[in-house]
Amino acid sequence: MRVSLGVEEEFHIVGADNRSLVPEAPALLGKLSSDTYTQEFRRSVIETNSAVHPTLDALHRDLSETRRTLADAADALGLAVVAAGTVPQARVEDIQATDERRYTDMARDYRLVADEQLICGAQVHVDVPDRDTAVRAAALVSPWLPVLLALTASSPFWLGADTGYASWRTLLWQRWPTAGPIGHFASAAAYDEAIADLVRSGVISDPGMVYYDVRPSARQRTLELRITDSCPRVETVVLVAGLFRALVVDACEAVREDRTDWPIARTEWLRAATWRAARSGLEGALIDPLTHEPASASDVVHSMLTRLRPRLEALSDWTTVHLLAHEQLARGSEAHRLRRYAPRERWADAVGDLIALTRGDRPPTTHPRPGTRATTNRGDKQCAA
Repeated sequence: MRVSLGVEEEFHIVGADNRSLVPEAPALLGKLSSDTYTQEFRRSVIETNSAVHPTLDALHRDLSETRRTLADAADALGLAVVAAGTVPQARVEDIQATDERRYTDMARDYRLVADEQLICGAQVHVDVPDRDTAVRAAALVSPWLPVLLALTASSPFWLGADTGYASWRTLLWQRWPTAGPIGHFASAAAYDEAIADLVRSGVISDPGMVYYDVRPSARQRTLELRITDSCPRVETVVLVAGLFRALVVDACEAVREDRTDWPIARTEWLRAATWRAARSGLEGALIDPLTHEPASASDVVHSMLTRLRPRLEALSDWTTVHLLAHEQLARGSEAHRLRRYAPRERWADAVGDLIALTRGDRPPTTHPRPGTRATTNRGDKQCAA
């Protein structure tokens, strides 16, 4: 079975010395290929776009190479890059919007919500048969998305303080008027009409401002995951990509066969489950998508693996995903690990840790990592938002 996928990652730019957020994206982009590296809303963030890949091994190699190239370019300018939901040190007033009409209009209209958009996420695109299927499948995968958020939680700090959350980025992100669960739509036409209504209302300026946790891409035949924090470890991105691909393929089959064996969740439950994952990460209870009751993160992740195992095996992803999931559970969330820097407010040390992980500098593991078996075609089409 072959179902292609691609990833977009957002990276904070910090000073190499003071390790605080800096608005240096324009300078850094001047040293990089515009095919892979692009601007974002805030001038302290750069986005990367992977190629489209059929295997997780190929995706891992692509993301690793892209990160190293970005880190090298930053280093040459006295900068560094960080893949995490937030960084602990920033002055909101120092970080301007990118000089583009759409972005400056957003900064004017949304004020503090836009000013504090100093966050980074990772998005995964998975091929789908058609847009109608994508819209219906989005509702089916939604109950499992908080689990993916918990696996990626990497934003415990905000403006020099420990928030008490594993993913404070999620709470910041949910302030936008179109963030959160996608809801249920019977067809692509119904979804598109709902989005057109939002644009006509004037609350958002265009369909690109629809920030649902999962959404059909406006320009590609893909379903796009948007709920997750940026991940310091590239292996976490690969894990989430593998799980999301299996969820999407299973959901598309359920739509095609008109099956009823998928949990359907109301919006209020989805918001509660997302809050729980943002608060706890992997260190507390999550809400089980099947029972709607609290359960340990380990139990919920294992339940997800059990449910998806046949699909993961069909996609040749089971060995990689199973290994990475168990490593992640044993290690805990990045948010939990970073909190060792909080008691003495060692924010620069925390950022230094994240810089090293983002680049891939860490002790070797005795376990095999993705990227050691298959080859990749670097000429594959780029995956853009």
